[in-house]
Amino acid sequence: MFVESNGDEFVIKITVSGPPGSGTSTLVKKIVESHSWHSVNGGDIFRAEAQRRGLTVGAFSDLCKENLDVDRSLDITLKEEIQNPEGAEVVESRLSGWWAHMLEINCLRVWVNVSPEECARRIQNREGGDYETRLLLSQKRQMDDKERYRILYDIDLDDMSPYSLIIDADDIGADEVFNLVESSLRGY
Repeated sequence: MFVESNGDEFVIKITVSGPPGSGTSTLVKKIVESHSWHSVNGGDIFRAEAQRRGLTVGAFSDLCKENLDVDRSLDITLKEEIQNPEGAEVVESRLSGWWAHMLEINCLRVWVNVSPEECARRIQNREGGDYETRLLLSQKRQMDDKERYRILYDIDLDDMSPYSLIIDADDIGADEVFNLVESSLRGY
């Protein structure tokens, strides 16, 4: 069951994870609108911290690679949100499903999977640029992230065991992904 008691009320918690360009933000937006829930986005936390430090997102990303304690502090913020019984019902980040699993939070943990090629196409459609450059940048980011999470937490991003719902979204649209999540929610 994906329901956790919070006093007299029930709070449904969902984590949504996937590589950049997989459609997690679109999915979260649909879930939030459908249920009038609140969400927390790990990317928003990252961007807010970059702004607080007066850095561009790229410069802050470089800082996180150089100083792993910065990355750890952002992850602590997400873990606190996942454990907060009065927090958001939906938490979106690359590691949110892992955190919920490791913290033994009883929730629906969704991974939206797309191929590197589809990630590049979606990022190109969203941000522009040429496809080959987007593909190379996307693949490099994913390799860098995998290595960083392995070093920081001994997490293998290719290990899907923490997830209760894995959606292959290369050939399906945002509405179909949302419907799969809704079906899983109704089953509990």
